[in-house]
Amino acid sequence: MNQPLLAHATETMAVGSKSFATASKLFDPVTRRSALMLYAWCRHCDDVIDGQTLGFNSDINPQESPQHRLAGLRTQTLRACAGEPMQEPAFAAFQEVALAHGIPQQQAFDHLEGYAMDVRGQLCHTFDDTLRYCYHVAGVVGLMMARVMGVRDEAVLDRACDLGLAFQLTNISRDIIEDAEMGRCYLPLSWLEEAGLTLENYAAPSQRAALAGVAQRLVLAAEPYYRSAQAGLRGLPLRSAWAVATASGVYREIGVKVRRAGTDAWARRAGTSKLEKLGLLVSGAAKAGASRMVSSSPRPADLWQRPGASDGHAAAAGLPEV
Repeated sequence: MNQPLLAHATETMAVGSKSFATASKLFDPVTRRSALMLYAWCRHCDDVIDGQTLGFNSDINPQESPQHRLAGLRTQTLRACAGEPMQEPAFAAFQEVALAHGIPQQQAFDHLEGYAMDVRGQLCHTFDDTLRYCYHVAGVVGLMMARVMGVRDEAVLDRACDLGLAFQLTNISRDIIEDAEMGRCYLPLSWLEEAGLTLENYAAPSQRAALAGVAQRLVLAAEPYYRSAQAGLRGLPLRSAWAVATASGVYREIGVKVRRAGTDAWARRAGTSKLEKLGLLVSGAAKAGASRMVSSSPRPADLWQRPGASDGHAAAAGLPEV
């Protein structure tokens, strides 16, 4: 076992996602290692595109264009999926997870498409567009994480994707101003228009009241996906169900804080305290236990459906086979 690689992945998680770092400690050791390795690869790809240095990023060349860096991520990911010897730690980590758990190559490339959308500066005109972006950056990560937990049932995978969508909708609501400062907007432009806002003025301090309404709408739109994900807990091993229920509770609470804060939602980054996380650990345990005693219910038909839920994934996603 590559202990330095695991140590670096653990540190990356601790710094990059305090919310999920807490929940990840609940996994059994084997699952936790794979979850950390997968997260480290995702974080590395994000950092490479943004030119940051949180994860395995010592070799980032700030002079390279984002397009060139994206091409490098695709090449290295393809090599990792093919089982070629990997020297780069982030891709060695991903390769270990992908080969051990049979992660479909297309899912890795679906995730990279989320970064490609950022590189292209692609805007979300409708809520469906926002959900498609959420799928690429987080929903497909839910699919890969579920496979790490041993899930192969398509219905349970749907719920895992729903949780990723809910997480990302929450993240978007929390980070609206921070994203705007980077020149990025993931809000549906149609929602901005309905609130009397434009792409040019929505982040202005004078527009906080209208923007708070849009953020609250986004938080509420995440709720059906959180509920759907909770119905999938029974399809996970008990310790994994506890970890997932806890992570869901932490992220959901962040959304609640954004909604309640109104115009002050972006005065400081919304998060949960150690005491709140402790309470959510207990609540997560209760939800995981209760999930063993309830029967499954059909996934609501009006929820956004992930691309390629059965066959024809690449065609449905609008992406080439890789």
